[in-house]
Amino acid sequence: MNVPLPHLGPWTRGFLASGAIGIIGLLGLARMLTPNPQGFGTHTQLGLLPCGFFRATGYPCPSCGMTTAFAWMTRGRVGMACRANLAGGVLAVACAVLVPWLIASAWAGRPCWGARSIDGPLVVFVVTAVGVSLAVWTVRLILGRAFG
Repeated sequence: MNVPLPHLGPWTRGFLASGAIGIIGLLGLARMLTPNPQGFGTHTQLGLLPCGFFRATGYPCPSCGMTTAFAWMTRGRVGMACRANLAGGVLAVACAVLVPWLIASAWAGRPCWGARSIDGPLVVFVVTAVGVSLAVWTVRLILGRAFG
């Protein structure tokens, strides 16, 4: 039985298009930043404070090195990105892959490329991002290494 794909309303299509634009902006911003050779701290170029968790404990938080990883990935430096934060490198690639799907789904007015709904791919994206970040953080803590 072939169930027709749901038609996406204008608000949902706008949300998908806005998400794509936001991710493109995020990747563009990451490209404008100079990756910190330490593997973390690149976000301070945006006027943000250094990681309080790292300063207080000496251990990285789950997102330590993520901005640096994004900056390296936008330069095609996969090894450097993964050294900064493996989860950040994976997330940067996932974001780049998600953009065409968001645009295609917004344009077509229905979920594209085998997706039966927009919920499934977006939930998988978020759960995977959080799961990979926590897994990488746990490994870093177990190994007792902050970076590299």
